[in-house]
Amino acid sequence: MRSYTVTKIWGIPIRINISLVVFLPILAWLIGSGGQIEFYAGVLEGLTDVAFDLDVLTAGNTPWAIGIAAAVGLFVSVTLHELGHSWVAIRYGLSIESITLWILGGMAALSEMPREWNREFWIAIAGPVTSVAVGAVCYVGVLALGPSLPVVRFVLGWLALTNGILAAFNLLPAFPMDGGRILRALLARNRPYASATRVAGRIGVIFAILFAVVGVLGFNVILLLLALFIYGAATTESRTVLLDELLEGLVVGDVMTRDPPTVSSGTTVAELVDRMMRDRKTAYPVVDDATGDVVGVVTLEDLRGVREVERDAILVGEIAREVPRVDPGADAFETLAALTGTAGNLMLVGDERDVVGLLTQGDYAHALSMQREFRAGVI
Repeated sequence: MRSYTVTKIWGIPIRINISLVVFLPILAWLIGSGGQIEFYAGVLEGLTDVAFDLDVLTAGNTPWAIGIAAAVGLFVSVTLHELGHSWVAIRYGLSIESITLWILGGMAALSEMPREWNREFWIAIAGPVTSVAVGAVCYVGVLALGPSLPVVRFVLGWLALTNGILAAFNLLPAFPMDGGRILRALLARNRPYASATRVAGRIGVIFAILFAVVGVLGFNVILLLLALFIYGAATTESRTVLLDELLEGLVVGDVMTRDPPTVSSGTTVAELVDRMMRDRKTAYPVVDDATGDVVGVVTLEDLRGVREVERDAILVGEIAREVPRVDPGADAFETLAALTGTAGNLMLVGDERDVVGLLTQGDYAHALSMQREFRAGVI
């Protein structure tokens, strides 16, 4: 879903997802309607010994003003929570690409996640600590304000309570929430990073299942969405860390198919079909007959788009397509992400005149298989 940048703090773009734009009015209505104000007033009176005049808080349009102020204040609190993460990350020399606010809270996108356990620990715990600090400030505001500002006092009390709940909820060890990242950091003190991620990811999946069950039984859509998010994020990060570990130290030149056979741009499609059958290959770099430069790649999928009756008349150069090129010394793991986003999942390795290899997902599959075998001690 689309997100919009609304401001920048410390040079970090603060973005609002369209889901939040839709959810905020609903949240404001939920807070300002029914018995919510009466319920929270009772809770706050018990926690602060401050009396709240319900007649004032529920008169006229006041409940809607409270709902709007509380909903906006909640997501300001979430922004501060994410800025807490960001501040510590910046102190460690990491850059923050953006902070995005959405229906389930906020996400600070770090340029990279540190592998050092202590750095991840302090970055992860900084968010809940910030929420506790914001809640404490709001609590002090409730005690300091007089009865002449009942609406402001109530909203501050609600935010004090909500920030405390936000901090506690985020400390649940449901990876990739803050508590899950704290758990991974502590596990990584005495075990490999990938192993710590797998354990934290499995615990995250268990929490996702629990949230889903509670969400279904309680007809809670937010918990169901949170369950899906945690499950997807936990499994994805576990796979990503495993790939990173297996490809650690490898460059594109270690993974690619070296010196792939090429095909002349003047070759007919029919001739190439026959050659593919003989060579048992499905992709060829295409060399321009006039210049000798590699002008693109032709694949089995490209040939399928040519009708059989036209194969003798159409030349390979007419259907060859350009693909990205990568240096053989590029990092293998970083290149994998770029490869996945290309059409046909293909890259040429080298420059226009000196192509030294062809890179495909099949090359990565082979390299990963070999790495697993070596690390398992089979070979």
